Amino acid sequence: MQEKHVEEKIIQTKKNGLPALLGILAMYAAAILCVVISGVALDHLDGSSYLPLEIFFTLTMVLGMLVIALGWILFCGLKVLRPQEALVLTLFGNYIGTLKDDGFYFVNPFCSSVNPASHTKLGQSGDVNKVNGAGATAVTTQETPSKKISLKIMTLNNSRQKINDCLGNPVEIGIAVTWRIANTAKAVFNVDNYKEFLSLQCDSALRNIVRIYPYDVAPGVDTTGDGIADEGSLRGSSEVVAARIRDEIQERVREAGIEVIEARITYLAYAPEIAAVMLQRQQASAIIDARKMIVDGAVGMVEMALERLHENHTVELDEERKAAMVSNLLVVLCGNHDAQPVVNSGSLY
Repeated sequence: MQEKHVEEKIIQTKKNGLPALLGILAMYAAAILCVVISGVALDHLDGSSYLPLEIFFTLTMVLGMLVIALGWILFCGLKVLRPQEALVLTLFGNYIGTLKDDGFYFVNPFCSSVNPASHTKLGQSGDVNKVNGAGATAVTTQETPSKKISLKIMTLNNSRQKINDCLGNPVEIGIAVTWRIANTAKAVFNVDNYKEFLSLQCDSALRNIVRIYPYDVAPGVDTTGDGIADEGSLRGSSEVVAARIRDEIQERVREAGIEVIEARITYLAYAPEIAAVMLQRQQASAIIDARKMIVDGAVGMVEMALERLHENHTVELDEERKAAMVSNLLVVLCGNHDAQPVVNSGSLY
């Protein structure tokens, strides 16, 4: 069976809401006036000679009462849209179009507005009361929902997730996704609830991308898929990782009419159970790197000292005395504490 795609149709109607409202109010006033006048006239008419007038005023009263009883239906056709709002309209189950421009409209009063995500809020403005089992931050509230669809740029701040990186180390990571509705028809009709759909797809895309990278740079890891080891990592390549997460989410939510503008990593850390061990590992690595730099500098300084002494003929040292001098200088330059000098008042030999 071929899949049916709903294309967005923009309703290019005039903003005739105010004239329609005035007309409905005038109709109500006329109906009330007809009922009152007909009632007064029927009270004063008596006798068979006035039968045609009685029938006329009776019909006028019945018509006025019907208008008063059913005229409220016309108020259902009045729609008010603010800037960056849209209204998806259906008539007896058929999609007839979308109102996007702000203004006061009058449409077919039997049209109904559709927004399956009107009950759902996302974790972006402190409006979350609970978190569902999948880790998504979409919740259902008891407030009176609005059928209008917001076209504003919104931010989804999903809860932190614990994910294993490519080396198997558990890390905690959170992202903030900036998004907006680009196609109202797809958002309403292609998915059941576009807000929950976006939240779940963000979680899934985040897991897929994080599993490609190590937390820190690791040897022999290919993060680009070209078969060559590189220095990509979650901590050092955050911009690249965020861009890949954004592209992954966009690919997944395109059929929902959602445009993902940006994705940013808001939190990144090792999971608590290995955080202390990884901190010690980082500290050890930093100490080793620092020691290497100190030794390289000390060796260079010793070489420079020996060359200067030899060039200036300051003192002639045999190989044994050079070895002793090198040993003493390295101890002084590479030590963690200040050296305590010892003055030798005797002969060097």
